[in-house]
Amino acid sequence: MPKVSVIIPCYNLGKFVEETVDSVLASTFTDFEIIIVNDGSKDEYTNQLLASFNKPKTKVITTPNQGVVKARNTAVQNSTGNYILPLDADDKISPEYMSKAVKLLDENPKLGIIYCKALMFGEDEGEWILPEYTINGMLAQCLIFVTGFFRREDFDSIGGWDYEMSYYYEDWDFWLSIIERGREVYRIPEFHFYYRIVGTSRTRTRDWQEEKKLGVVTQRLYKKHVQLYVEHFQNPITLYSQLQKNKASSEEHIKWVYNTSDYRLGHFLLSPFRFVKKLLKSS
Repeated sequence: MPKVSVIIPCYNLGKFVEETVDSVLASTFTDFEIIIVNDGSKDEYTNQLLASFNKPKTKVITTPNQGVVKARNTAVQNSTGNYILPLDADDKISPEYMSKAVKLLDENPKLGIIYCKALMFGEDEGEWILPEYTINGMLAQCLIFVTGFFRREDFDSIGGWDYEMSYYYEDWDFWLSIIERGREVYRIPEFHFYYRIVGTSRTRTRDWQEEKKLGVVTQRLYKKHVQLYVEHFQNPITLYSQLQKNKASSEEHIKWVYNTSDYRLGHFLLSPFRFVKKLLKSS
């Protein structure tokens, strides 16, 4: 039985998945398995590749298309490792990520989530900057990307990712569910995760019109974790007042920036370029 199961949902990403798997196979830690779920891909190349995929420590499961949330759950349910690492089929990890995370999890029974710093590559490059983890910050927004390690026993206890928690809230909900079990969170202060930016990335293709439907999802998130929210935000009136104060402060800061001499000079110097850009668009 391997110590770690790396789970990879794959939908039409055959052109990247080998590179993703190879990044895992290059790990300095070797006691792992890789579970790929071909989530009903419609791309012929992806289906042909995965039908005859022959990589060490790697198993491919083919299912009808069910979406990334159910595909991840399927992968974990077919895994045997004590620790789980989700990895999308176009992303990569460093050779040291697994060994560092496993050591931390082995030595600290209270740890439930291990993640790291991340770099973007592809159409955009640079550090993926996320705020430092705090529980209050995590309750306000998701601070942890999906490619973090967790314990299989926690997955079994909470029932995996909630497929009704759509609109990209499923990871936030999943991590909060683990935190509610009393688990601690640690971010390795090094770059071990590489997030590929392509035109079809989930964050790029999100239909922002769907934001109108987010009320139902956020309400579900709050109701599922209401005890956690009440514990850390005991007085919602004070919280609302603070948010309004922060909003007003931000608006005042923006007004101040607009009125600085540096901003005015920059706006003046860029105005000819804006004019040319406008002409090119209209031609």
